[in-house]
Amino acid sequence: MRKILIVEDDKNISTLEKDYLEVDGYEVTVEKNGNAGLKAATENDFSLVILDIMLPGMDGFELCKQIRLKKNMPIILVSARNEEIDKIKGLKLGADDYVVKPFSPAELVARVNAHIERYELLTAAIEENAPKEKNVIKTGELTIEKLSRRVLVEGKEVTLTSKEFDLLLFLAEHPNVVYSKNDLFDRIWGEDSLGETSTVTVHINKVREKIEKKVSDPKYIETVWGVGYRFKD
Repeated sequence: MRKILIVEDDKNISTLEKDYLEVDGYEVTVEKNGNAGLKAATENDFSLVILDIMLPGMDGFELCKQIRLKKNMPIILVSARNEEIDKIKGLKLGADDYVVKPFSPAELVARVNAHIERYELLTAAIEENAPKEKNVIKTGELTIEKLSRRVLVEGKEVTLTSKEFDLLLFLAEHPNVVYSKNDLFDRIWGEDSLGETSTVTVHINKVREKIEKKVSDPKYIETVWGVGYRFKD
């Protein structure tokens, strides 16, 4: 059974989320503060984590950041804050999605299903279809290990979120091909995903911060102005 972690201090909201997820077949754990949430997330294996932003002990932004240092499962942030800056901050810290309160519990479950299924499909496809000798992509000082989902720069591992890794891997597997933001959003997030293509820009910038020596003059992921992005091999 897939396991979900909810970190939410509002009992009414966490109970509603838990009930809907359990009806859909998930095993759900609820924590009420950021510190307990971090301990649960890093010491157990969850398919997905749902984080409120306004939490006692450690807020959701910091919690998301700390989880990403050790775990790679999808993370959904939930908040009453509807400012674009908060959404961008959450995505840059490693969240895969941002849901604004009040929200439909059914919609939240749909997003949970979509993120988990896509993550599992992409992981399974890499493990089952990639020939053993092609499990590693190496160019310059960048190494991408497909099966272990690891990225190394100059031999040192850097931590990418699930969507950051999927985006980098897709571009690296199709070097010198220009993809628009719409193309990348459809391929990485799925045609039926809820979101905006600006999400692609946020993730590209975050990947660059982690793999490029000079973000303003990227060596690997190039912007083709007015068109999109391409991976330079």
